[in-house]
Amino acid sequence: MNLLSKKSVALGAAMLLAANVCLAQAWPSKTVRLVVVFPPGGFVDQVARQIQPQLQSVLGQPVIIDNKGGAGGTIGAAEVARSEPDGHTFMLVFDNFATFPIAYPKLRFDIHKDFQPVTQVVSNPLILVASPGLPAKDPKSLVKLLKAHPDKYNYASVGPGSSGHLTAELFKSVTNTSITHVAYRGGGPAIQDLMGGQVEMAFFSASAVLPHIQAHKLQAIAQTGAKRAPALAQVPTMAESGFPDFQVNSWVGLLAPAGTPKNIVDKMQSEVRKIVTEPAFVQRLQEQGVVPVANTPEQFTAQIKAEQAKWERLVVERKLSFE
Repeated sequence: MNLLSKKSVALGAAMLLAANVCLAQAWPSKTVRLVVVFPPGGFVDQVARQIQPQLQSVLGQPVIIDNKGGAGGTIGAAEVARSEPDGHTFMLVFDNFATFPIAYPKLRFDIHKDFQPVTQVVSNPLILVASPGLPAKDPKSLVKLLKAHPDKYNYASVGPGSSGHLTAELFKSVTNTSITHVAYRGGGPAIQDLMGGQVEMAFFSASAVLPHIQAHKLQAIAQTGAKRAPALAQVPTMAESGFPDFQVNSWVGLLAPAGTPKNIVDKMQSEVRKIVTEPAFVQRLQEQGVVPVANTPEQFTAQIKAEQAKWERLVVERKLSFE
C-alpha cells in the first residue's frame, strides 16, 4: 500500500470515528422506536410499557412502542436487524431470542452478528403450575405420579423452542419422566386450558400465572429460580425440592441493530439501569414476581451465548423436533 493509500484509509477511519462521536453526542435527535417483538398484552409488552414513560423523560425525545409480533418474535427481530443503526431503534425480546437459531433454522438474520445486546432488563423465574385437580402438590409427589402413569399427562407451552417447552423437556430429562407436549399459539389459551384441566401442567413465567395462583385457579408446584421470588415465598424452588442443578429464568432483554455506536449503547444501558433499580420501581416488579437486572452489554452478550449453548445441548440430548 503506497503512502497516499495509507493516508486515504486513515482519513476514512478518522471521518467514521468522528461521525460516530457526533452522532452519539447529538443522540437522540428524533423519536426513539422501541420494537416489541410480540403482540400487546404479554410479558415483554408489559415491561416495555413500564419503562417507556421514564425512558422518554430522561432521553428528552418521544419513545414509541411498536408491537411487531409473529413467528415467535422473529418477524419483529428481522425488521430491527435491517434498521439503521443510528440509536433510534431498539427492540425488547423474550428469552426465546437465544433459541431462535435452534427453533428456526432458516432465519434471515444472525442473532449474534446482526444485533448489539444492550442489557437484560428483568428476570422472572418460571413456575411449574398444575391444574387444580391434579393429585400432586409438590415436585416429589408429581414425579411419583408421572412415573406411575407414563405418557398419561400433558404439559402446555406457547410453542416449540419457548422457555416453557425447553424447561419442561429439561424437567423430563432430570426426573426421567414421560409427559406429552401440547403447543399453543399463546399464553392466554394455554393458561385457560390449564385452569380447565384440558392439560395438566406447564412452566410459565411468574408474572403470567401469579394472579391465577392467588385466585386458587392454578396450583404452584415449584419455581425454577436460584431462590424464592418474594411474591411466591411459599413456593419451593426446584433445588430445594431435590433437584440441585435445575435452575431456569425467563427474561426480557434490550438489543439494538449491529453497528449502533457504543456510546449510545452504553448510555441506553445506563438509563435503563437507573429506571429499573429505582426503589419504587423495584417494589412494583417484585409484586409481579419480577427481578430487575440491567446488566452490562458485555454480560448480556455472554448470557445469550451461554443460553444458546445450554439449550442446544438439551435439544441434541433429547432429539427434539421443532416442526
